[in-house]
Amino acid sequence: MHTLKISLVLASGLFLSSLAQAHPKLLSSSPAEGADGAAPGKIELHFSENLLTKFSGAKLVMTEMPGMAHSPMPMKAKVSAGSDPKSMLITPLAPLPAGTYQVQWRAVSSDTHPITGNVTFKVK
Repeated sequence: MHTLKISLVLASGLFLSSLAQAHPKLLSSSPAEGADGAAPGKIELHFSENLLTKFSGAKLVMTEMPGMAHSPMPMKAKVSAGSDPKSMLITPLAPLPAGTYQVQWRAVSSDTHPITGNVTFKVK
């Protein structure tokens, strides 16, 4: 009986630790971090875990404009779940002018612990 209790405690500990480590990690983005190119029609973020879309989200911010100093400017964009439950789509509501942009994201998966980060890219 004592061995059974120890086995159950160990098994539950392993189960709980695997849940605690289920934080979503950003695996890739399109455009990629540091990319320099044409204005994207959409921005895709791909994570290591399925996202809880109700608690996940993103903001698109212009951080620099050629020849003009300014504070970060929020850009209007629609944020939605991708076709893959591990992805998020950010669709600008207007074409992005030349400048530097940052996607500030918040991802929440089954462990409900929010993870935040950002992706920066340039539009020529």
